[in-house]
Amino acid sequence: MVGKQNQALRWMAIAAAIVALSGCGRGTNDLEQWVAEVKARPAIPPPPVPVMQRFETFLYYDQGLRDPFSAPVDEHSNASGPRPDKDRPKQPLEAYPLDSLVMVGTLGAGSNIVGLVMSPDKVTHRVTTDTYLGQNEGHVTSVGPTKIEITELVPDGAGGWIERPASIALANQ
Repeated sequence: MVGKQNQALRWMAIAAAIVALSGCGRGTNDLEQWVAEVKARPAIPPPPVPVMQRFETFLYYDQGLRDPFSAPVDEHSNASGPRPDKDRPKQPLEAYPLDSLVMVGTLGAGSNIVGLVMSPDKVTHRVTTDTYLGQNEGHVTSVGPTKIEITELVPDGAGGWIERPASIALANQ
């Protein structure tokens, strides 16, 4: 009985395959006709090639001219004005921006007063009139009980330098 069922299932599968494949046997005349129509149509012409614009050649004679990548030299700048001392060794407080330094107190009195300045790494430094601090060549001009006066050298944009006053006030604690 099982053998007859298997044989019947096989025949049914073969019959289903024959029916499915018989649908593919329909002619391809309509497809061939459409392809022939498309091939018979006139071809669309391609767009015209754009006209290339001609550029005028230019020769640049740079002999004797200033290098465009070097700083400009102003003949009218004040050569005797303030300049940073490139040979001076940098002091520890010159590694920090001026606005990151905090005055935390003073030691001494009168002309022997020493300012105490804390750097961002929480180290307290002694500051006198011989001290440089900040990143703009800041030189301490005076130390008072509540304020440290500084003169900075900043570029003026024309190759020179100008002096700019600044100060650090005692921090309120």
